[in-house]
Amino acid sequence: MQLPEPLLQSLEGVPGFDRDAFVSVHQSGAQVTSVRFNPAKPVSGTGGHGLPLAGAVPWTQHGYYLEHRPSFTFDPLFHAGTYYVQEASSMFLEQALLQHAEVTQPLRVLDLCAAPGGKSTHLQSLISEGSLLVSNEVIKARAAILTENLTKWGGSNVVVSNNDPAHFARLEGFFDVLVVDAPCSGSGLFRRDPEAIGEWSPSAVQLCQGRQQRILADAWPALRQDGLLLYSTCSYSPEEDESILDWLMETFDCESLPLQRPDAGIVEIRSPRGAWGYRFYPDKIKGEGFFLAAIRKRDAATAPRHKVKSLEMLSQKESAALHRWMDGDGLRFLRHGQRVFAFPEDAVSDLVILQSALYLQSAGTVLGEPIRDKLVPDPALALSPRVSEEVLRCPLDYDNAIRFLQRQDLSLDAPKGWQLATFAGVALGWMNVLPNRVNNYYPREWRIRAQAPSPGPDPAGAPEGTFEK
Repeated sequence: MQLPEPLLQSLEGVPGFDRDAFVSVHQSGAQVTSVRFNPAKPVSGTGGHGLPLAGAVPWTQHGYYLEHRPSFTFDPLFHAGTYYVQEASSMFLEQALLQHAEVTQPLRVLDLCAAPGGKSTHLQSLISEGSLLVSNEVIKARAAILTENLTKWGGSNVVVSNNDPAHFARLEGFFDVLVVDAPCSGSGLFRRDPEAIGEWSPSAVQLCQGRQQRILADAWPALRQDGLLLYSTCSYSPEEDESILDWLMETFDCESLPLQRPDAGIVEIRSPRGAWGYRFYPDKIKGEGFFLAAIRKRDAATAPRHKVKSLEMLSQKESAALHRWMDGDGLRFLRHGQRVFAFPEDAVSDLVILQSALYLQSAGTVLGEPIRDKLVPDPALALSPRVSEEVLRCPLDYDNAIRFLQRQDLSLDAPKGWQLATFAGVALGWMNVLPNRVNNYYPREWRIRAQAPSPGPDPAGAPEGTFEK
């Protein structure tokens, strides 16, 4: 691996940079794989997930390193949303949130550049059930991937939006926490993605710096006074890290916040204007390149006022019929078009405001479409941890679970009617057992397109699942 000499020269004198060690770790070919488990979806059985665990990530509660990278594509528990494959360094977001936000209280959180969903799924696991997470992605195709990953994660207190950052200025002072994992030049991921080296240049760094400033300036009004901004990149370049912090300090009324470091290898820096930042180098920690800073907004902000249309609430009788499908405690059942969905009751008024200001891709947990007093259940309901215990379940062995995820036909001896296809006690999706066949309702766009390798679920060289910076 030949690292760009202009990058190495630009890092001389940057705190924590050791040229020889930095070059050596990149040329070693070493790879680090890590996952973060979903606390809302524990896996039954003594075997658990069956992943080759190699110790905990020290700055997050549910993150673990793996001894090697298995084939996530052919692991049913990956598709069930029991874990997310995420780069270890980026899990440091947890420390910043827990140290400077009251996560036990209801919070409105905006993950502005959220696709494919690593930080959003992490945030959803950290905030309370009474909180609201808005996960935004400006590129429509990536917003669809974000929706899929959050649906599999299973939270009902999540809204996915597909908006430009400038649109959030309409929501002045609305959010308590703003997370900006900014688009960057990507030098922190060179070890994982060597092809990115060819796309890096000093001009790309300058371009990204300007984009990062525009994104922050556009979204800043949406953060309330005394709200928390968590800014991160996967770039080593000071122009995208320390210089952005100084620009924030010069442009807005804000305060930089220090963080406690659970690992001595995390490098604490002070920008020229005294802002705190935290650098991750792969020769000093077990992870990839990463930068994170926490900022407290001091500017005054005014709560948004909008002319809004009310949402269509289901009647008490209609809602009662849905409780056999879903534990609705603390949730409100609503109708949008032909489908019904569940959303936290205390956040319905927030949803009214959001739908008046933004383009929403999804909200809450979609239960399905009522047809002639019966419900055709939605995939999101199957993947919710709150799906009712009354719903029939059909345990599948590994081979049938893969066939189900490939959307192939199944031959099963099972009771008739709608039921959950499960693996290791965790739901994968819906099937409808009829007298002469089993209808597989796994979403076509989610299906595994490759044929399962042989033997077993963990062969070398098999396709891999989502991996997020």
